[in-house]
Amino acid sequence: MAASGQVNGNVSPQYLGVTQPISTAGPTEADHARTLKLEKFLVSAGLYESQDEAVLREEVLGRLDQTIKLWVKQISQNKGFSDQLIQEANAKIFTFGSYRLGVHGPSTDIDTLCVGPRHASREEDFFAELYTMLADMEEVTELHPVTDVHVPVMKFKFNGISIDLLYARLSLWVIPEDLDISQESILRNIDEQSVHSLSGCRVTDQILRLVPNIQHFHTTLRCLKFWAKRRGVYSSVMGFLGGVSCALLVARICQLYPNAIPSMLVSCFFLVYTQWRWPNPVMLCAIDEGTLGLPVWDPRKNPCDRLHHMPIITPAYPCMNSSYSVSLSTLRVMMEEFRRANEICEVYYIFVSRLVLHIDLCIVICTWYQVKEDTLSI
Repeated sequence: MAASGQVNGNVSPQYLGVTQPISTAGPTEADHARTLKLEKFLVSAGLYESQDEAVLREEVLGRLDQTIKLWVKQISQNKGFSDQLIQEANAKIFTFGSYRLGVHGPSTDIDTLCVGPRHASREEDFFAELYTMLADMEEVTELHPVTDVHVPVMKFKFNGISIDLLYARLSLWVIPEDLDISQESILRNIDEQSVHSLSGCRVTDQILRLVPNIQHFHTTLRCLKFWAKRRGVYSSVMGFLGGVSCALLVARICQLYPNAIPSMLVSCFFLVYTQWRWPNPVMLCAIDEGTLGLPVWDPRKNPCDRLHHMPIITPAYPCMNSSYSVSLSTLRVMMEEFRRANEICEVYYIFVSRLVLHIDLCIVICTWYQVKEDTLSI
C-alpha cells in the first residue's frame, strides 16, 4: 500500500508504509562491497539450497497439486455429484512462509495451503480421505495429522521434502484455477479455521507487495533470521520472534530505508529496534477494518490486545498481532540482543573509519557469538 505525505505544502513522492521513510540515501561503494561479502558469507553458511533441491521442490509441489485435484474429484464422485460437476471439481495448492518469501534454505519445510470447495469438509474429507490417499503413496513418509491446534495441519515428507499442509474450505462449489485469494470476498461465509489457514498466504503475498526491493529484502531477512537463530531469539513457541514476525520487522526497515542495500539494512534494523518504544505496533500498512466483521487487532476495542508487549501487525485482513506470545521477559532478552548488535555495528563503523579495513559488518554480527567480549578491539 502506497502512501503520500506533504512537506512544506508540497506533495512528496509515493512511499510504502504508514510513515515517510527515515532516509532515502543510497549506498556507497563501501556498502556495495560489504553487501557482496555478506552474500558470499550467507552462501558459505549453507543458507541457500542447491539447484537440484530447488528442482525437486518444484516437482514435489507439482505432484502434490495433482494429488489434490484427484482427491477432490474422487470425493465429488463419492458424494453423488453430476458428471459435469465432477469434471469441473478442482482444488488448488498455494505456498506461504519462507518458501513463498524466497528465503528458505536446505531442508526447510514448505508451508502449503490446500484450497478446496464447499463440499470438501476438513474432518471427513481432508483429514480422512486425503490422509488415506497420501498414506498409500510410496513417496509419502512420516505422515502425521495435527488436528487439536489453532490451525490444523497435515505434516509429512514427500520424496524427502518436508510439507506442512493446511486446508481452507471456501464457500464456492468450484475452485477456479485462477483463484485470487488476496481478495477480501474469499473470506465470506467460511469457518474460522479456514480464515486462519488462508491468512498465511494472504500475509506473505502482502509482505512481498509492500517492500520496495524484494531482492534486498530477501538477503536482509536471511541474515537477520540467521542472527536470531544463533542468538537464541528465533522461536515463537518460546515467546521470541517467529518467521512471520521477523519478516515483518525486516520489511518495515526496508520501507523506512527504501534505497538501502542489505549491508545497510542490517545495521538500520538494530538501530531502529533498539530505540523502538514498545508496545507501539510495527505495521507495514494501515489496519484494514474490512467489511465482513472479522476481529482485527485493536487495543482500543479489544482489552486482550492491550496486554500485548511487542505487537507486530500482519498486513492482510483480518490484521492480527503475529507476536502475541512475546512476554515481558522474552521482550527484555530481545531488546538486549538488539542493543548488543547495535553496539557492534557502531564499534565496527568507528573501527573501519579509523583503520580503513574491509571487513564485512554483517559477518561480524552473525558470528559475534563466537568472539569473547574482551576481543572487541582487534
